[in-house]
Amino acid sequence: MSEHGAQIVVPEEAEPPIEHHPEDWLSFVIFWALAGIVFLQFFTRYILNDSLAWTEEIARYLLMWVTFVGAAIAMRRGTHIAVEIAFVFLPPPLVRVLNFLVDLLVLGFVGLLCWFSIAITQRMHIQTMTVIPWPMSIVYGGIGIGCLLMLWRAAQRFRAGMKRGWRPDPARAELMID
Repeated sequence: MSEHGAQIVVPEEAEPPIEHHPEDWLSFVIFWALAGIVFLQFFTRYILNDSLAWTEEIARYLLMWVTFVGAAIAMRRGTHIAVEIAFVFLPPPLVRVLNFLVDLLVLGFVGLLCWFSIAITQRMHIQTMTVIPWPMSIVYGGIGIGCLLMLWRAAQRFRAGMKRGWRPDPARAELMID
């Protein structure tokens, strides 16, 4: 108790540290830009009865960006959808082999996705957006950034799996989905 008779509360555990990742901040900014543009579209269309032509197109492109940047977040956290029934019934040595194969396939697929996104970004520089005279490579560049972030996180997951010998991740059991 303090000198004023109030009880002092002492936390038993310290607060978990807040992690700051570039894909979290990028998706945060893109999401709120998307929300603002969608609200502007709603306001101009239904309140002012004079819709801005560019809002629908830009909202569509921002939704594509937030999808790919969000996929990098899911890659970092290991929360992409997966079929895990085989891991339950297989013996531990085969689970390790399966973990290796899955990590290798994911890394290869994301690497290929990254390569294609960069190639299409370069090719789409000559085409312009429908309403705004900007090159479509801006749109595909955002997707490429999301793919590069996914590749970076997939490589980190591969490296972590290699360090564990592709045994199950003990931190995965404590993962909270928020």
